Amino acid sequence: MEPPARRRRVTIVDVAHHAQVSTTAVSKVLRNAYGASPEMRAKVRRAMDELGYRPHAGARGLRGQTYTIGVMLPDIRNPFFPDVLDGITGRLGDTEYQVLLGPGCNGEKEEARVTEAMLDRGMDGLILVAPVSPRAHLEQVASSVPTVVVGRHGSSPVYDTVVDDDVEGASLAVGHLAGLGHRRIAHIEHHETDPTRLVEMPNARRADGYRQAMRALGLGEWIDVVSTSYTQEGGYRGAQELLARPRVPTAVFAGADIVAMGVLAAISEAGLAVPGDISVAGYDNTTFAALGPISLTSVDQAGHEIGGNAARLLLERLADRQKPTDQVSLSPTLVPRRTTDRPPE
Repeated sequence: MEPPARRRRVTIVDVAHHAQVSTTAVSKVLRNAYGASPEMRAKVRRAMDELGYRPHAGARGLRGQTYTIGVMLPDIRNPFFPDVLDGITGRLGDTEYQVLLGPGCNGEKEEARVTEAMLDRGMDGLILVAPVSPRAHLEQVASSVPTVVVGRHGSSPVYDTVVDDDVEGASLAVGHLAGLGHRRIAHIEHHETDPTRLVEMPNARRADGYRQAMRALGLGEWIDVVSTSYTQEGGYRGAQELLARPRVPTAVFAGADIVAMGVLAAISEAGLAVPGDISVAGYDNTTFAALGPISLTSVDQAGHEIGGNAARLLLERLADRQKPTDQVSLSPTLVPRRTTDRPPE
């Protein structure tokens, strides 16, 4: 049996004939250029829809735009990052830009591969979420293409940033637990040694915020930090270490909701109850934190709003490459739920 003949790709010439306009007019509509009336645009768009016309990405790239935005996510398993992605795609929904994803895998080499692949494919702009790459690499990327960095504190002359006030968020969590009467409040952080990342990364800022809040509340002697990773396994291992202490903490502030999930599993496995024996608070207010069986107290850093701001800044940078860089810092809020209560008597 003969394979079906391949359908010929619809071209702008076909669109022009169908709409009874010139190819120049179609080109202007595609480029959103000056000189095409609203009636002309409507006629051309209608012809494109009727013919099933799709712009050729390679050809558009040769003209200087591919209408693609590269988004690098560090960990596709962390449920916080889809919230950021929703904010990005929601803000870009009324534009011609399409989002293409790349996994950074929380590693410098992996991030370099992803960002270089995005540059090689001529993407118009990049949004890098919580990158661990050195600042020099980030600035090299941003010097090549408009870039917004999400989740790295500090400023840069070449890329825009969007961050959460992580110190304040940690203070909200500690203050909530202390207000319930807890004193032995422990924290599980993401292990970090790089000097720059210790200053710029959210995990390091949250750990600093925890320590500052404990001291401010007169609880400095009870500071207890376990360094693992911002994963469910990291939370599980961290909780096991805390449960092995001579004096077990009465509350655990996990640096991320995904970490809190591991903490809850370890506490349950040890035959203890949350919050009867140990209270648990997370960070990110991810979708599953609100699920009834979990009902996790968490710091809400508004992932959707973070993503929306990142997309907005990128669109502004695409429109004006010379404008001064912008740094957006959002204020978190605390969402108390059933995993936190007064300490046991």
